[in-house]
Amino acid sequence: MQLSKRLLLGLGAATLIMESVVIQPAFAADKVSLFKVITAKDEIVIGIAEDDLAQMDGKNAGGIAKMLVAKGSMSVWRYAVHKSASGDLEQAPLHKIGLLASDSLRVEPYATPLKVLPIDETKK
Repeated sequence: MQLSKRLLLGLGAATLIMESVVIQPAFAADKVSLFKVITAKDEIVIGIAEDDLAQMDGKNAGGIAKMLVAKGSMSVWRYAVHKSASGDLEQAPLHKIGLLASDSLRVEPYATPLKVLPIDETKK
């Protein structure tokens, strides 16, 4: 039970922290911001639609961290690099995950030179 709880917390936190450099998040045509969620065990890249981000205090990594602490958990889309049909690399939504506040150490904006695909809510 303890191990599975830690695993869930780690995956959730990793999903929230999307790879980032200390600059503005990358935006796609449909305005998806990427963030890196960093935990003690790993790091993951997440994407948050601009509409959802606008509802958070601060509208940035700090706002995500505040919301995570206030709510204790949140659902986000995990992003990963994949090849498009034309062979180009791009950042695409992988699946929706849950982030838990207790295992998240840091949330940072994530800059990428790759095309960022929008979130498709039909793929829940």
